[in-house]
Amino acid sequence: MKYFWILSFFSLLLVGCSRGFDLNWTEVVFNGEVSVGGSPLFVPLTLIQSAAAKGAVCLDGSLPGYHFHQGFGNGANSWLVQLEGGGWCNNIRTCFYRKKTRRGSSNYMEKQLQFTGILSDKPEDNPGRYFYNWNRVKIRYCDGASFLGEGYNMAAGLYFRGQRIWLTAMEELMSKGMREANQAFLIGCSAGGIAAIHHCDEFHALFPGSTKIKCLADAGMFLDAVDVAGRRTLRSFFSGIVNLQGVSRNLPGTCTSHLNPTLCFFPQNALSDVRTPLFILNSAYDVWQLQESLASKAADPHGYWQDCNMNNAKCNTGQIQFLQGFRNEMLNSVEKFSSSSKNGLFINSCFAHCQSERQDTWFGNDSPFIRNKRIAESVGDWYFDRSQVKIIDCPYPCDQTCHNLVFNGRH
Repeated sequence: MKYFWILSFFSLLLVGCSRGFDLNWTEVVFNGEVSVGGSPLFVPLTLIQSAAAKGAVCLDGSLPGYHFHQGFGNGANSWLVQLEGGGWCNNIRTCFYRKKTRRGSSNYMEKQLQFTGILSDKPEDNPGRYFYNWNRVKIRYCDGASFLGEGYNMAAGLYFRGQRIWLTAMEELMSKGMREANQAFLIGCSAGGIAAIHHCDEFHALFPGSTKIKCLADAGMFLDAVDVAGRRTLRSFFSGIVNLQGVSRNLPGTCTSHLNPTLCFFPQNALSDVRTPLFILNSAYDVWQLQESLASKAADPHGYWQDCNMNNAKCNTGQIQFLQGFRNEMLNSVEKFSSSSKNGLFINSCFAHCQSERQDTWFGNDSPFIRNKRIAESVGDWYFDRSQVKIIDCPYPCDQTCHNLVFNGRH
């Protein structure tokens, strides 16, 4: 496991984890080049001017936004739409903090973002020459409930309008030509991965039946798992999100009719409701879930898991056994989903989180692969119906191609 991602400003992790799991995995420094070749592509932020009249606003009431790079050549009529990730907020305190950051206000968003990985405009970054010349959009995340909330807290001045942001963004993109698409792909990472799952069928419904529509969730399989203290940390946290931000009304009724809305927010309980072809890209040892759900400071107050959290190579035998149990839960949660011929799956054994938006994990000379296929090649084969893709890695530590996240600070 010689490839590592190093978190350059670990204080951001501490702040993020203490204020509503607002962990931003884009703030990492790699030991390789971000892009395989050519100059980097920076795409400006566009605010949705029509959003205010519809109440489709960020947590602080500011306008939502997106980054759009126009397609060209034979990709001019194809669209790839990415829903940004970035944690959640589950109570008034964490949401109030969040509204003063780029995760809750467009006033703090970067004016331009670099498009890499699946968003790259370079054919060498997207094997088979697909996606690179599509219309590519990154919708910024500023609501704190995976684009699913609906509500308002007057006392704190907090707008929970994730669902309206989603709808308004889709309306804006349709007006810019997406309604004429012959193929479209909805994707998302982390909290955006959950959003891609829950909005997949809504996205499909925007288009006529002749349009090819598929979805992808990267690092979105957050499990309702028991932590090292025997509790369900993430279930408790998600309950706060669902109840505070009015998420339940935007979850599928086929799920909420027989399960608590909090349980329906978990992808494992929503997958069976998704009718549109969907690809699950995930690590079997997702480091976000390890640090903030399975072995958080609350679950591990004495720090027994601290070294393992920081570097998977330092996990002891008992900890590895626990993580193998988590891997088994991950595989069980997608077993029925994987049996459908329309769906795709790529679950590797890397200690990672979000692998489609970074060039050195998406596609590069030293990118992770399973059965001689990198992530990009697997996704491409599935999207374009070249082959069925149901790829599951062998258990850790067998995969020597991984780029494992290792942190240089302390909890």
